[in-house]
Amino acid sequence: MIQKNIRKLVQYGVQTGLVPAEDVIFTTNKLLELFKLDDITEEALALTEDELKFTDEELESGKALEALLSEMMDYAYEAGLMEENTIGYRDLFDTKIMSMLMPRPSEVIQKFNDLYKNEGAVAATDYYYKVSRDSDYIRRYRIARDVKWVAPTQYGDLDITINLSKPEKDPKAIAAAKLAKQTGYPKCLLCRENEGYAGRLNHPARQNHRIIPVTINDSNWGFQYSPYVYYNEHCIVFNSQHVPMKIEHATFCKLFDFVKQFPHYFVGSNADLPIVGGSILSHDHFQGGHYEFAMAKAPVEKEFEIKGFEDVKAGIVKWPMSVIRLSGKDTDRIIALADKILTAWRGYSDEECFILAETDGEPHNTITPIARKRGENFELDLVLRNNITTEEHPLGVYHPHAKLHHIKKENIGLIEVMGLAVLPARLKEEMALLKKAILEGKDLRKDETLEKHADWVDEFKGKYAKIDETNIDKIVEDEIGLVFMQVLEDAGVYKRDEKGFAGFERFINSL
Repeated sequence: MIQKNIRKLVQYGVQTGLVPAEDVIFTTNKLLELFKLDDITEEALALTEDELKFTDEELESGKALEALLSEMMDYAYEAGLMEENTIGYRDLFDTKIMSMLMPRPSEVIQKFNDLYKNEGAVAATDYYYKVSRDSDYIRRYRIARDVKWVAPTQYGDLDITINLSKPEKDPKAIAAAKLAKQTGYPKCLLCRENEGYAGRLNHPARQNHRIIPVTINDSNWGFQYSPYVYYNEHCIVFNSQHVPMKIEHATFCKLFDFVKQFPHYFVGSNADLPIVGGSILSHDHFQGGHYEFAMAKAPVEKEFEIKGFEDVKAGIVKWPMSVIRLSGKDTDRIIALADKILTAWRGYSDEECFILAETDGEPHNTITPIARKRGENFELDLVLRNNITTEEHPLGVYHPHAKLHHIKKENIGLIEVMGLAVLPARLKEEMALLKKAILEGKDLRKDETLEKHADWVDEFKGKYAKIDETNIDKIVEDEIGLVFMQVLEDAGVYKRDEKGFAGFERFINSL
């Protein structure tokens, strides 16, 4: 079976374009070497192209590749090539298998640059995204397990995702990782040294990963896709040096420089302070992609003009968080006004709205910026952030409040800010149990797993004339969407009420 699977995997490489016809024998021999085999059996050699061939649907979904790799890893474990038959070890080994099909980084870069030069940015990113998927760096079959829906709210349709594509670590892998030698190489998951890295139990293998070098604002950066693709062509743009996140003048320049090179993509940066920043503050990076979020669709509800910047359109966006949108054809002018707003916000306090620029020397104010091109104009959304904590809200005043933690407790980073909820995997099972319990009229407070949802269910049940099998799914999905809307409102520094609007206006008038 392993001999047949080697031939089939090479055929997969040929059909996807990873393996040129000239490299078929070479790739076959590399796979034989990996599996410690000396030759291909006559039976395997006798397989015809039709018997080896994948259908278009199989190639697109990645399911046939998943099944093929699974069989190959079963063999590897039985042959003593894998230490344990657990997901951590399997993820390391299947990446090694796929690395045998991969072109060298220089070849991917050359093809990308040729396409960019001759056919444009879309053709180049289409090629690179396909390579990232076909190589199994983006594990399509896992991402397909994510639960996704759209929830209507007063701010537009919010995207909701229950994230199931990141595998849970098995106990053996956790134990082994604790005993493993600690190393600082690569320094983090975003460092360029990940390209081609074999990985270890506490760091993913990246032998099937390729990075595109890009120059933005005269500095060297890398361009890659997220292996978890939360939305279409979810990309990461990262500094070639391991330097911390910082929102400054150069940030705005880099964002627009990237958008000018890839105008079909938006790009944004997480904030540079804990709580309101992303999960990796130690390495300067942006996230972007070919997708329009609800925040990008949200209209400007109140325009304003800043003296000296009459040529830049400015306004407050109708969004649960506090967002200023700048728009115009001249990015230098947009950046100059963004600088002015950032500098003012860094030092701005408004005790009436409980906005304090710093306490005991610790700064609290920062910005989450997002850049895009819309028609002939460029846009920059500046989301005002503050990370102050109190005894009542130890995780953050402008963070999901405790009553919402049964759904979302994690930090609100760039992706959530724009209107996509990334919810924990536990909710898939909890929501299934919750729906059943509601329909059966059970007391949720007597259920250890569901008691945290009881107050929420009591709140929304009264809104519906009836809840039964025909509408329970939509009701729960819509209500989760409304919880996420409240999460974003909690994260907004200026609340969507008379006091908040007045406070926002005071800040605008201070500019």
